[in-house]
Formats: sequence, structure tokens, C-alpha cells
Amino acid sequence: MGRPKAAVALDGEPLVARGVRTLRDAGLDPVVVVLGAGLPDVAKLLPAGTHWVPAPGWDTEGQAASLRAGLDALEHTAADAVLVALVDTPGIGPAALARVAARATGPDVLARGAVDGRAGHPVLLGRAHWAKVRAAAEGDAGARGFLRGRDDVVAVDISDVAVPDDLDTPEDLARWARGTTTERGTP
Repeated sequence: MGRPKAAVALDGEPLVARGVRTLRDAGLDPVVVVLGAGLPDVAKLLPAGTHWVPAPGWDTEGQAASLRAGLDALEHTAADAVLVALVDTPGIGPAALARVAARATGPDVLARGAVDGRAGHPVLLGRAHWAKVRAAAEGDAGARGFLRGRDDVVAVDISDVAVPDDLDTPEDLARWARGTTTERGTP
């Protein structure tokens, strides 16, 4: 993208601010934002009062470093589970986030949003799994290795309320700006 994705504007709003708004619109609290690229400038784009933490090692470990930082930030809270959402998936809105978060029934929960049968984001991780998730997280795969092949991960269908496209390139961003996506035709 030529700059940190979190700072990229979509419809005039930085993706990081849009992500916070979307999580809050889904009724999620607390919202903790993990920042890597672009610090401290990206932190200035956050809505007032947003709690954020840095992701040490993001430049070499990608999502794994971010996931560990987010879990660490919640370690001393009463949270039984965490919903992991990505800044570059603007088609996963409040309804999809709330639907997956509603599966948070306790510390043993594992759930993922699924579109047309394909599991993806958001990901719900119960506290009982956090240590193993941290240990398994590597590279830009985040929790993927930990979740792969498990039969206790609930797939939550969000096909009717989500477009799973990532905004990874300027072409992806242009497609969204035009109102088209690779998966559904409209955002």
C-alpha cells in the first residue's frame, strides 16, 4: 500500500478508526487496538479514548506479534474470550462481529466467522486457549496454525452479512472505492 494499512483511508476514514467504530457498533467492550507499522502516527488516528498497545516484533513476525500483544493486553482482565478482527477486512461489519462474539460462552470457546463455508475472520479465542495460541503463533498466520485441524472450532456462518475481502493492495482499495469486491460484487 506504500504506507501502514491502518492509516489508509476508506470513504474518508482511516481503516484503524473504521475498525474501532465497527467493533463498538457491534457492542464489543473493551476494544484493544494493536499497532505496529506507523507508530506513533497511526495512534493519532484512533478515536479519543481508544486503548492501544504496541506489537513488539511486528516488522519481523507480522500477525503473530500482533496477536501475542493483544492477548497480553487482556491477560489481567476478566475477559473469558477475545474476538480478533483485522483492520484490512472492512466488509466484516458489526453484524458479523456481533454474531461471532455471541458464541462467547466461556473460556473454552473457539469460533470463526465463515463465508460460503470458508472459515476466516473474525476469530473468537477463549481464555483457556490463549497460552497455546501464543505458543503456536508464528509469522503472518496468527492463530491459523493453532486452529488448523481442530474439531472443536465452531464455524459461524456470516455469509449473509459479510464480505471477507482483504485490502492488501492499492488495486483492492480501488475496487472497494468503486463499490466492487472480488467475492460478492458489492461491499
